[in-house]
Amino acid sequence: MSDQAKDERAPDEAETTGTATERTEGSADGDYEALVRLLKENDELKDRALRVAAEMENLRRRTARDVHDARAYAVANFARDMLSVSDNLRRALDAIPAESKASGDAGLKSLIEGVELTERAMLSALERHGVKKLEPEGEKFDPNFHQAMFEVPNPEVPANTVVQVVQPGYSIGERVLRPAMVGVAKGGPKHVAGEAVEPGPVNEQAEKDA
Repeated sequence: MSDQAKDERAPDEAETTGTATERTEGSADGDYEALVRLLKENDELKDRALRVAAEMENLRRRTARDVHDARAYAVANFARDMLSVSDNLRRALDAIPAESKASGDAGLKSLIEGVELTERAMLSALERHGVKKLEPEGEKFDPNFHQAMFEVPNPEVPANTVVQVVQPGYSIGERVLRPAMVGVAKGGPKHVAGEAVEPGPVNEQAEKDA
């Protein structure tokens, strides 16, 4: 091949080599951008999967809590209705004069025993379903479970101590079915555990209902 022909081909070969180099650089840039894009999409998918997993765990916990509450408090309305029956049984027993109880009449004695047995059986059945009777005499006043009916001046008893139960209360689980209607001490020292809870104003309507 003549020197002239070589000189003519040299620019073409240089051109081809330059184009190939540009293509290689362009391909590398494109691969890097694609890699960055895939990594970003992967992070987004991972974040989305974590959020879905957290939502499912929260849903599982809420469902478990709802099922537990449904089991624990399913009888709450029924139990609340039965409290009036228990109250009437107790009123019937309290209405019997002491002299009649002491008279020794066999028929009356059997009747009294029957009513007492019925009351105990009802309270026992309610207790088996999580219903607990509240008779907080001597305890510190708790506004979540007690309702103050009146105050009793007594400097010898810590302030806000329940000194009289007008009507027992009932709770089911951690909920109150009916607050205990109570009288609380006033004027004594504060409870050692801390500042006493203020019972608030006397509920006159509740006092009438009692």
